[in-house]
Amino acid sequence: MAVEVKIPPMGESITGGLLAAWLVKSGDAVRKGQALFSYETDKVTSEGTAEVDGKITIAIEAGTEVLVNQVVATIEAGAAGNAPSAPAAAPAAKAAPSAAPAPAPKAAPVAAKSGAAAEVSPAVRRLSAETGLDPAAIEGSGKAGRVTKGDMLAALSGATPIKAVAPAAAPAHAAAPAAPAAAVVIPSRDGRTSRKRMSPLRRKIAERLVQAKSETAMLTTFNEVNMAPVMELRKRHGEEFLKKYGVKLGFMSFFVKAAVQAMKEVPAINAQLDGEDIVENHFFDIGVAVGTDKGLMVPVVRDCDQLNFAGIEKAIGDFGKRARDGKIQLPELQGGVFTISNGGIYGSMLSTPILNHPQAAIMGLHNIVERPVAENGQVVIRPIMYLALSYDHRIIDGKEAVTFLVKVRQFIEDPQRLLFGV
Repeated sequence: MAVEVKIPPMGESITGGLLAAWLVKSGDAVRKGQALFSYETDKVTSEGTAEVDGKITIAIEAGTEVLVNQVVATIEAGAAGNAPSAPAAAPAAKAAPSAAPAPAPKAAPVAAKSGAAAEVSPAVRRLSAETGLDPAAIEGSGKAGRVTKGDMLAALSGATPIKAVAPAAAPAHAAAPAAPAAAVVIPSRDGRTSRKRMSPLRRKIAERLVQAKSETAMLTTFNEVNMAPVMELRKRHGEEFLKKYGVKLGFMSFFVKAAVQAMKEVPAINAQLDGEDIVENHFFDIGVAVGTDKGLMVPVVRDCDQLNFAGIEKAIGDFGKRARDGKIQLPELQGGVFTISNGGIYGSMLSTPILNHPQAAIMGLHNIVERPVAENGQVVIRPIMYLALSYDHRIIDGKEAVTFLVKVRQFIEDPQRLLFGV
């Protein structure tokens, strides 16, 4: 009995996506529950699994846009271990055109013949002079076979063939041409570029970033923070923290806690615009940006005001691993009220993060660098991090944005205050 393998539903708002990769080959024996393919939508990456034991026959190639519930393969139940049947060879046959012999290498053109310049447009002559491509070496698509600028660009990009032409004889009264002028070679474009379609996730990221820039009055303010107190606290208690909770004490939990406490004191940061209404949130679900091979994801740590440092660190670590493995679930990316993005792990010194629409603010962290600062009239060296807060100026004023960053700075430079909420 043949069992259909379909693209699984991923939520009401998702109707399709990209069949990113097959994890098995057509004709393979598969087991119930085994991962068969990876599937990318505009929000998450997921996997499709086998519902029965049997032999799989793939019907849709990887890289194809597919719809939810579309059949992409079939499994012949109970046929595990058998050689691939005739239908299983279909994908290979379908791929045959790509295995066809490559076209013959393009012959390198020679310099333009004497008099040829009079038969082409100024634009073609200019391209010929700049690149060394002889118009006589390509087929013209213009009137009476004239070579156009488009023909030249197509040949230079490798889209149309270039044929060899014999060099023209030099006029009797002219001196012998210099060797380099008759030996201009156009470098092959093969392998110098590659092209692939944007994944649904990347397209959605691009759409949301443009939306944030075009639909908000985004502004960024900056501050700096002395990381020495937090670094000293981690050094003093880090080992004991790891033994007790099984997770390292990182910087992110301090900033999450500091952001939550600062939002309590500056409620405008924890709000968003809905039409002509300002919606104030009274909960603290914080998004933490995670970089993956497929793009940036922002899983949301719920109720951060009720979690301790260990709870935040465990949640961030779990989300980060599952996001990079493509195991994150759609609900885990929705509903955040504020986002923290840490570009410092990549070495970023300063940035202006773009809002995670429809949130009204996002805080960017950066790398920690020892810098000279003035303390009590003395110049001392301290580990300094720059903070950036981008915010929607339509509902957050500069005073509120600056106050928020100042509060975050105070909590980080005196982390014991986080324990008492002061």
